Amino acid sequence: MRTWCTLLCLLALAAPGLADDAKLKALIVDGQNNHGVWPKTTQMMKADLLATGLFTVDVATTEPKSTAGFAPEFKNYDVVISNYNGQRWPQETEAAFVDYVKNGGGFVVVHAADNAFGDWPEYNRIIGLGGWGGRNEKSGPYVYYDGDGKLVRNVDPGSGGHHGAQHPFQVVVRDAEHPITKGMPKAWMHGKDELYDKLRGPGENMHVLATAYAEPSTGGSGRHEPMLMTIDYGDGRIFHTPMGHADYSMECAGFVATLCRGAEWAATGKVTQAIPDDFPTADQESKRAAK
Repeated sequence: MRTWCTLLCLLALAAPGLADDAKLKALIVDGQNNHGVWPKTTQMMKADLLATGLFTVDVATTEPKSTAGFAPEFKNYDVVISNYNGQRWPQETEAAFVDYVKNGGGFVVVHAADNAFGDWPEYNRIIGLGGWGGRNEKSGPYVYYDGDGKLVRNVDPGSGGHHGAQHPFQVVVRDAEHPITKGMPKAWMHGKDELYDKLRGPGENMHVLATAYAEPSTGGSGRHEPMLMTIDYGDGRIFHTPMGHADYSMECAGFVATLCRGAEWAATGKVTQAIPDDFPTADQESKRAAK
């Protein structure tokens, strides 16, 4: 009986999934952000990634008003997720980050992380598009879809970065065959969020996976704006989502799934996670209350 119980215990311990040393290593960077809820949203993203059973997750946090001494070992991770929008990092740290991505590291850009570092050219190439931070026509074109479903690169002068009033909005998948979006509904409702529009940047080696229409009645651009993007930089893979303004935005089951699938793709180039049963539909939001 004792032997049988021991065997059952061993099987139960083995059942949950991969051992930590076999999981993907993720790092979330934060510490400065004009969005005051960042400590909570970092923990929400960490919990979501851990819940997949595929990742271990560390967090590297800058000082509130200084980045002196901020030097994460990026090379030790399969994917880095940015929840950061603040002061420039030390030169050595920036150089290490560029080398990390260029040499095959994965990177995930979430919401205000695309506001950061407007004066750092390599960061702007890595993220594809950004907003605010002094960005303008010198930063690169506006990129969006027109009403005919064609990708537009608009070089008109003007500042980069804008959004109207927060509201739920529909996300439209433009590439249903990419590993991140494969199996998603053609359209799905995202929960209340800021819908970033008029982002601009180099947009090099960038692929738009999904868009959302920035409705003029809510103060939007009247364009179909990128909401899910991938960028290739050297051997590195980048997943970029402008969604995720607040804790309630990140409670959207669609946001959770795209974050986790995007992180796995950035780390490995593939996605093994299934689309969850509670994924939103074209006309119905789906929310997971943060714990």
